[in-house]
Amino acid sequence: MNVDELVRDTLCEQAAEQAAPGPGFADRVLAVRRRRRVRGLATVAAAAAAVIAVSVGVPVLDSGGEGARPPGGVEQGEVIARAGQSPPRDLLAAGDVAMGAYFTDEKVQLSEDRRVSERTYWLLDPRTRKYEQDDRWSFVAVAPGLRTAAVLERELPAGRIGLLDLASGEVERWIPVDHEVGGLAFSPDGRKLVATTYGEDPGLLFRTEDPDGSVGWQSREVSSRNGFQVIDVASGAGSWTEVETSDDPFGPAGFINARQDFAFSADGRFVWAGRVSEEVGPDYFDLAGEAVAPPAREVHRVWHVDAGLSPDGRRLAGDFAGETRKTSSWILDPRTGGKAAEVRGQQLLAWADSDSLVAWDIGADGDEFHQRLVLVTVGSDKVVPLSGFRSPEDDTKGRWEPVFVRR
Repeated sequence: MNVDELVRDTLCEQAAEQAAPGPGFADRVLAVRRRRRVRGLATVAAAAAAVIAVSVGVPVLDSGGEGARPPGGVEQGEVIARAGQSPPRDLLAAGDVAMGAYFTDEKVQLSEDRRVSERTYWLLDPRTRKYEQDDRWSFVAVAPGLRTAAVLERELPAGRIGLLDLASGEVERWIPVDHEVGGLAFSPDGRKLVATTYGEDPGLLFRTEDPDGSVGWQSREVSSRNGFQVIDVASGAGSWTEVETSDDPFGPAGFINARQDFAFSADGRFVWAGRVSEEVGPDYFDLAGEAVAPPAREVHRVWHVDAGLSPDGRRLAGDFAGETRKTSSWILDPRTGGKAAEVRGQQLLAWADSDSLVAWDIGADGDEFHQRLVLVTVGSDKVVPLSGFRSPEDDTKGRWEPVFVRR
């Protein structure tokens, strides 16, 4: 059944609660770039009202023995939406993916000249299917299947990686590393981790002062990232690969953001990380640490678009488009990099299946920061609201950011 049929047959009910304002603005990588691309947005046609909670889908997760319907949503089929919740309090899912966690970001003052960007995570409890705050971790990667998470303690970079049981909230095992880690990502099958190593906390910000006396905060011009380690989850074994960085965007080392983590390729055979310069393209390595050419269907991958390659390998999620619609994104042909389609959605986050994606999109007011999660489909104008709207005004701790995982 495709998404059009799901939407046509979906159950709609009035949400028990109005959407609560989300936490403040998150200072994400390339936020300025994205703002520039959508600055000219005016209004879009209103989609389903935020108070409508649409859900089609029986989740793979255990129900915890509760027969009652979770608040803010209707569950039947493959989509579990929380259109009355921002941030979601109960399990949110669409097709093959679920939101395994979300986080907010707060700038913490360390000294007169230094701040640090610190995350606070809310993790999915697979028993209750609710998101619970866990202040212990500075970085969390949730494994496919939503049972285990890899975690880093508060002080970054960290000297060990924890394997957290999401149901019990307990760390089952610690994996020591000989090069300190600031970021983590699981392989598609969950059997391996890639740990990105840094010389200092990639969230550090330093005071700057312009000639006119105005004060600002920015990260280091040259990232402290120094390499990565591919780790076998079962044994904890792995070897470290050094990767140089520089302030030259076209140099062999390449200019990168202060945080530029490695992740696995779509098939899990390689690890990769983007570069700031799109002309240079991302860096790919095999699991032994040797530099390789990108896989054929990932040559044209847009590194800052999270969705990447579709499950069937026929489509590649692209950048913001905004041509035939006020907010839309490109779907690329992975073989050529050509623009194959324009799909609804301001920012593509994850493939729900090979035809539909989870995306951020804006409301009818046209405010680029007044966003909610939606489900969009290639070749269709249908939009299914998945969450309530993030507030564009409260920037004290940063707006919530979802972490999507295969379920």
